[in-house]
Amino acid sequence: MAVGRTTKLAAIGTAAGFFSGLFGVGGGTVIVPLLVLWLAYPERVATGTSLVAIVAIAAVGALTQLGYGTVHFDKGLLIGLPAIAGVLGGTWLQQQIPTRWLTLLFSGLLFGVAIDLVLR
Repeated sequence: MAVGRTTKLAAIGTAAGFFSGLFGVGGGTVIVPLLVLWLAYPERVATGTSLVAIVAIAAVGALTQLGYGTVHFDKGLLIGLPAIAGVLGGTWLQQQIPTRWLTLLFSGLLFGVAIDLVLR
């Protein structure tokens, strides 16, 4: 792997970890767009790659937050367990629709969240 590519992957990981620790986000909202924009990953590959990275980010982040006493296991599991069905359905749908639609849906989601945060 070229040094420039490795450096970009490390920068993406650092940014994702930083934003995950700061805001609880980082996977899809940071990794996927940067893999697509900086490294020309196809969107489906960027998503799959991001999900692998999220495992490490989430584990370390959760353990760190546990040290600060800010983890609610019951609520986390109440969100996480049903999310398993969601990820299965979302992954299936992702494989069925055109890539352009994925881009538009993801952009719309990020835009909507940004507007909501600004207006709060």
